[in-house]
Amino acid sequence: MLADALPLLACPHCGGHLDEADGALLCGSGHSFDIARQGYVSLLAGASKITGDSAEMIAARAEFLDAGHFDGLRAAVADASVAAGVDAPAVLEVGAGTGHYLATVLDALPDAVGVGVDVSKPAARRLARSHPRAAAIVADVWTQLPVRDGSVSHALSIFAPRNAGELHRVLRSDGELVVLTPTDRHLRELVSHLSMVRVDENKTERLGAALAGHFDRIDRVAVEYPMALSHAEARHLVGMGPSARHLGPRALADALAELPEPVTVTASVTVSRYRPRYSSTAAS
Repeated sequence: MLADALPLLACPHCGGHLDEADGALLCGSGHSFDIARQGYVSLLAGASKITGDSAEMIAARAEFLDAGHFDGLRAAVADASVAAGVDAPAVLEVGAGTGHYLATVLDALPDAVGVGVDVSKPAARRLARSHPRAAAIVADVWTQLPVRDGSVSHALSIFAPRNAGELHRVLRSDGELVVLTPTDRHLRELVSHLSMVRVDENKTERLGAALAGHFDRIDRVAVEYPMALSHAEARHLVGMGPSARHLGPRALADALAELPEPVTVTASVTVSRYRPRYSSTAAS
């Protein structure tokens, strides 16, 4: 709920504390942000250059995740979050989409409050009803997050972009960043047959380089298993990711018809935990 998350949120214009009144969030400087009837609030400071996931992509993701095929990935993210062992947990997920992963972590951390951030309004609508302790915020992760400095114990980036500087800013000193990234074997059966967007085989190394200077990795776990998917489930899987923008429905249907049913598809990811790094000057 938004009310529980207010201590974590900041005005995107002035950084001030936000309070709720008359169906809006207000800061002391007079900036106001209407709460949508679906329960989310947009804290965009201005127009975003990022194109968020469409309503069709979000619906496909919800259908696929509801079917449970990525439950092993969700469990691994929850396990990594619990391993942090911090008090008074507050969880932020960037690029949160439908909120499935955030909800799983909140279930594993019964005392935690959660904030899901996504630039997509269709995603925010799903996020707002994903969990009773989750607040749904529309914001651009590549600009300053509308989150207070040092306010969250867990930051989650699941198949999502990472703004290392901002994630470092909002994490508490005892907090952790949990990142799930696909390996080059992820969905390989569909990738090769459907000419889907491929994962860079050096993605893990590039992730480390992107976070260097802000975070130190403390753990990394590989998760890989086969999934038996119907053609409809495979269509949802393709439709929920970036390949949805490149494959037309007729071409996708024709290509799927050439595959066995069910089709075996590999889920293969790495779940990593990072702690924020501080310079000796900052630490003192």
